[in-house]
Amino acid sequence: MDWFKTEKDFKEASGYDIDGIWYPRVTKIIGIKAKPALYRYYGEAKSYAAAQASTQKSAEEGTLVHEVIQKIMVGESPAIPLEIKPAVEATIKFLDERNIQIDPEFIEKRVVHYDKRYAGTIDALALIDGRTGVLDIKTSQAIYRDYNLQTAAYMEPLERDVKGLQTRWILRIDQQKVCKRCGALLRVKGGKEKLRPNPLSKRGQCPVDAHDWSDVQGVVELKEFPFWREDFEAFLSAKKLWEWENDFWLRKVGYLGKF
Repeated sequence: MDWFKTEKDFKEASGYDIDGIWYPRVTKIIGIKAKPALYRYYGEAKSYAAAQASTQKSAEEGTLVHEVIQKIMVGESPAIPLEIKPAVEATIKFLDERNIQIDPEFIEKRVVHYDKRYAGTIDALALIDGRTGVLDIKTSQAIYRDYNLQTAAYMEPLERDVKGLQTRWILRIDQQKVCKRCGALLRVKGGKEKLRPNPLSKRGQCPVDAHDWSDVQGVVELKEFPFWREDFEAFLSAKKLWEWENDFWLRKVGYLGKF
């Protein structure tokens, strides 16, 4: 549970004020779900402070990728920082080859569910292979099931405003080096290196100091999740638990009944 000093701190960290009404944020709500991989990462780190610093740096790198890609999606030509250039160039090529069409009015679009009382911000609305859906950009090393909760939360309120809304996609953007000898992958994120062996290598993994690394290569993966209603019910369950966990502050700010 997060700790806050004032009602203002809680409201700013946990939601949005929209037309004079405060709504909890989707990403804050789904943060209530356990994240075993993240806990393991913190447990294996040299210190909590080191893990926190790396996590913050990783988030900043991800935000930078988001900002550049979203500008490109609306037809701008932003300067591309060298540290993310392989990922961005691979994404530009992928979007062009797949003929992915983006609605510029729905880039970083605020979405509000007035009945269920929450709000969020979608990355984009896209037309892919003739289907319209939410497109969520991630800069993780894999596509995790947790993402289904976030994207499902956007679908129901968007149905009112988007004609023909059908589906949702995760667009994963990353970059890595590949060992030319054994196919192992080296990913640098948040100032930390993560080495993954190639399980299909017939010659086995090279010794740590014997890898022959390629230049950094961009990685782009697109995965569709068309069946969202069950995930939406799971999101509502997470919301209920989040409200229970934050009952004190939610009553203080008037979202739940007053004390």
